[in-house]
Amino acid sequence: MELDKALDLIADVPDFPEPGVLFRDLSPLFADAAGFKAVTDALAATVDPGVDLLAGVEARGFLLAAAVGYSRGLGVALIRKPGKLPRVAGRVDYKLEYGTATVELPEGIVKSGHRVAVLDDVLATGGTVAATCKLLEDAKAQVTGVSVVMELAALGGRSVLEGRRVEALRVC
Repeated sequence: MELDKALDLIADVPDFPEPGVLFRDLSPLFADAAGFKAVTDALAATVDPGVDLLAGVEARGFLLAAAVGYSRGLGVALIRKPGKLPRVAGRVDYKLEYGTATVELPEGIVKSGHRVAVLDDVLATGGTVAATCKLLEDAKAQVTGVSVVMELAALGGRSVLEGRRVEALRVC
C-alpha cells in the first residue's frame, strides 16, 4: 500500500479525551495489514543506521517501536506510564495539551552510551517526547532522533524539541 493511502486510514475523533481536543486514532491503520506495513517500513527508514535501541512511548508507540525493531533487528525500551514498572530508573512529569502526565523508564534497560531513537504515534505539544528524551539522556544515552507517524504542526511540538532531528511521516 502507498504510504499516503495508509496514513489516510487514521481517523479524526472530535472532543476526545475532552471537549475541544481532536484525537487522531491510529486503530484503523493498525488493523489494516498493508497500511501498518507501509507505515512500519517508512518509520524504519527514518531511524539512523547506528542506533542501538528504540524507545517506544506508551501505548501506541509500543506497537510502532516493536514493529520497527523487528524489521531493523533492534530491541525496544518501553517508556511507561506510572505504576506499571516494578523497577524504575527515572521519571519525568510533563504537560499535555489537555492536562499533565508522567513517563517512566524501566531500570537496567538503557545503558550509558546507547544510541536511542524515539518512536511515537503523534507529535502534538511535544511534552511526551521531550520527557522521553530527558529520561533517556538522564540514563546517559544519546537520543539520535525522534520519528512519529503524524505531527500536528499547529500545536508547536517541534519547537519543544528544537535541536533534535524530528521525522514525521505526515505533517498536519
